[in-house]
Amino acid sequence: MVIGENVVGVDRNSDISPQKDRKGKIIKAPELDRRIETYLRYFDGYGAIIVQLNVEDTRNGVAEYVVDKYGDKCIIELKWGQGAKNIGGEIQVKSIEYAKFLKERGYVVDPDPTLPEVQQGFELGAIKSFARHSRLGATNLDTVSKVRDDFMNTVEYLRGIGFDRVTLKTGSYGMEELAMAIKFATDAELDLLTIDGSGGGTGMSPWNMMQSWGVPSIHLHSKAHEYASILSAKGKNVVDMSFAGGFALEDHIFKALALGAPYTKLVCMGRAIMIPGFLGANIEGAIYPERRAMVNGNWNELPKTVLEVGKAVDEIFAGYHDLEKKLGKDEMKKIPYGAIGFYTLADKLGCGLQQLMAGARKFSLNQITRQEIFSGNRETAHETGIPHVTDVNNESAKKILNS
Repeated sequence: MVIGENVVGVDRNSDISPQKDRKGKIIKAPELDRRIETYLRYFDGYGAIIVQLNVEDTRNGVAEYVVDKYGDKCIIELKWGQGAKNIGGEIQVKSIEYAKFLKERGYVVDPDPTLPEVQQGFELGAIKSFARHSRLGATNLDTVSKVRDDFMNTVEYLRGIGFDRVTLKTGSYGMEELAMAIKFATDAELDLLTIDGSGGGTGMSPWNMMQSWGVPSIHLHSKAHEYASILSAKGKNVVDMSFAGGFALEDHIFKALALGAPYTKLVCMGRAIMIPGFLGANIEGAIYPERRAMVNGNWNELPKTVLEVGKAVDEIFAGYHDLEKKLGKDEMKKIPYGAIGFYTLADKLGCGLQQLMAGARKFSLNQITRQEIFSGNRETAHETGIPHVTDVNNESAKKILNS
């Protein structure tokens, strides 16, 4: 589970001291604590909680705060760019007071809420919201070797303050950036490299940006496999990789793991697993109107599509009783329906992946290879190196005919 960037910076209840050095800046970070402690409350020894670190988080001392309070219970993740995009993170702000708060925190807020004319425009209704932008991650280093040295120093620093595990998240950039990410992560012996292609992201940017900017996932991930193979041929122990970028279904997971095999060990999903979270919140708000605001529900009543499944929570969510067995009836009462929806989708994806693996006669994830998939057209075969469907076993088929 990944906690995204900027959590501390946008939390009005966090306390960031005005010290100039970046160590020990954060005095309290209740929203970040809530997320970490919720995960740890249900942690069963399998999986990990990862805290992302962008430019703002680095300035605020998030890494130092996390390691001082939670030690090796958390993994820290360096972030090159915002998600699958080449910009800083954005959020829409509809409160002028909150916009002023974010401006004071050092964010770029557009339009500037401190300008009298902007304030007047907001009062008149001409301005209805503000956009908060994070700083861009950037470097003024002019050679690859200097960028590498800067990266290695950052990793060394994070390990030096107590992080046992460090990961890197990169986006849908060009081939040089992809090569640097794989090479540097391998040289630094990072625990994971996540490569996020287009379309990816979780909704912090305009739709056309998430869908149409940067390198499409299949091209980026195909190149990632090619570049990893080059390093492997040189005897390098290539960093474990995770692919992300628009995945939603179990066959997407299977194909991504196969395309990147043997280097790809995980698949990251964002929007796909947020959808059942929103759906669960809407269902909870419709069943219990008093909870609607708390869970950000948007339904006044259950729609026909849900009522066809059932009216009660254990009728609606197929995974309800399995989750209850894990947690117990008392703890189950504390679980938001959005989380139950998330769990139910994860259960469905797991079952679907098991079916595909059984069909391929592969009974553990590390047995999945590139031989389990084929290309549906010649262009895909050319770009991925995965043979076209009519080329797979074509020669052995002819041998049968000629035997």
